[in-house]
Amino acid sequence: MAEIEHAAHRPLANGKTRIDFQTEPARYRHWKISIDGDVATLLMDVDEKGALFEGYDLKLNSYDLGVDIELADAIERLRFEHPQVRVLVLRSAKPRVFSAGANIRMLAGAGHAHKVNFCKFTNETRNGIEDLSEHSGLKSICAINGTAAGGGYELALATDYIMLVDDGSAAVSLPELPLLAVLPGTGGLTRVSDKRKVRRDRADVFCTTEEGVKGKRAVEWRLVDDVVPGSKFDDTVAARAKEFAAKSRRSGAGPGIKLTPLTRKFEADSVEYGAVAVEFQRAGRIATMTLRGPAVPPPASVDAMVMLGAEFWPLQLARELDDAILNIRLNELDVAAIMFKSSGDPAQVLAYDRFLDANKDHWLAREIRLLWKRVLKRVDLTSRSLVTLIEPGSCFAGTLAEIAFASDRSYMLIGLRQGDNRQPAALALADVNFGAYPMSTGITRLACRFLASAADLDRATAERGKMLDAETAQRLGLVTFALDDIDWDDEVRVFLEERASFSPDSLTGLEANLRFAGPETMESKIFARLTAWQNWIFQRPNAIGEQGALKRYGTGQKPVFDTRRV
Repeated sequence: MAEIEHAAHRPLANGKTRIDFQTEPARYRHWKISIDGDVATLLMDVDEKGALFEGYDLKLNSYDLGVDIELADAIERLRFEHPQVRVLVLRSAKPRVFSAGANIRMLAGAGHAHKVNFCKFTNETRNGIEDLSEHSGLKSICAINGTAAGGGYELALATDYIMLVDDGSAAVSLPELPLLAVLPGTGGLTRVSDKRKVRRDRADVFCTTEEGVKGKRAVEWRLVDDVVPGSKFDDTVAARAKEFAAKSRRSGAGPGIKLTPLTRKFEADSVEYGAVAVEFQRAGRIATMTLRGPAVPPPASVDAMVMLGAEFWPLQLARELDDAILNIRLNELDVAAIMFKSSGDPAQVLAYDRFLDANKDHWLAREIRLLWKRVLKRVDLTSRSLVTLIEPGSCFAGTLAEIAFASDRSYMLIGLRQGDNRQPAALALADVNFGAYPMSTGITRLACRFLASAADLDRATAERGKMLDAETAQRLGLVTFALDDIDWDDEVRVFLEERASFSPDSLTGLEANLRFAGPETMESKIFARLTAWQNWIFQRPNAIGEQGALKRYGTGQKPVFDTRRV
């Protein structure tokens, strides 16, 4: 194994510290996970001195990205290592406080890019909790034993059922606007209105009141589901967990699989995984990500799949792709474009898709498909220009074809280059491209692509299972350009040079608008509002100026605002 231990402390090429998204329970500093039959408890016990960076303490269960990396890892392990668990209970180990939310000193001192990517990752983690309930059947309860403020309450909002201790002081609040001159960064406003369906006038009061809402009013206003006296709190939480477990449809049988550490090798200009390779062209600001197809056919049975565990190719590739995308997001801020390539046999990729289709009722096959759905959404939401090159020897088929459909542009080579003895470029569709991997908007990438004409989608549907050459793929609208060898290098080069020359801010706004055509969901609203509003508000002097609320929070000085509405 080539896992780089403590990679979070390895320097990057720019001299800064690498943020590592790989961890495991033995290395947790902020969460404790326990399993009792079909009930899992995640206990939030943030180490004050365990901040990801220097300059702040994580008091009152406040959190930074490091805390959320552990939470995301714990949720993923419940999916794959504990298929018998039917209910998740989120609790705090701190007396009289659940969580004070995102650490204010961290937010005040962090660069703009880190703040935005921090919010994006926490959103994805909380969406994952909701996905765990909706599609895996693992329900969640948040037991709030004290204060749940800001991001602490936003974490509670991601669960299915919120319980609040009724002790005269415990409260829930979203105080970001009155205290910090920013907005809740992890979907709080949207979940209050769209998920909890809090009445608009009450939501207005709630979101502009520092002290929040407590007791019976919190239930009446739909901010929590139940308030329970302190003397009965633990027993009532346990009873609710049993009720939820009895109703859960999660039916994982047998032992789970171990999510073993990823094999990774970090070099100055590359990251090498088992099924993914990333190369950085620093001068051109390009990251080339090559996805490797399976080396062997799919296993003969689900038992053999379970035996392979984390080495089962679809699971291995999804985990490695996820890690590679997160590494670029947080550690490679100067990358302008991610260029996706692949290598392998597209027929083998389709064979793995058929295997998962045939065993879709098995818990592991289902969880692998759900993981791919989340990873592809992570690709959609990555603020880099995305381009796929479909060349001879590539394997963009079925699940991997989704990468091409997630990209801002795709180029496919017609025929072969002189001396190339590989198979000509082919693109292949499978059943998974028509429903298994919906975007944040709730529709597939192909449905989003063909919004103008249902007939175009029908034509693509009729080509499932076929190896489509470049000209056919372009005729069907599945790629942007089909190019011959004469034009290939120049067209790709011009695209990449243009992308590197444009304003990154403008490109982020452009791509975020164009990628998500079609209907809107609660999930798409959360990310759209984060991109369009929180991104902007985090830049405003009223928040981050020397006299702004974030800078002056905790100093005893009131912020000084520019009172003009913009």
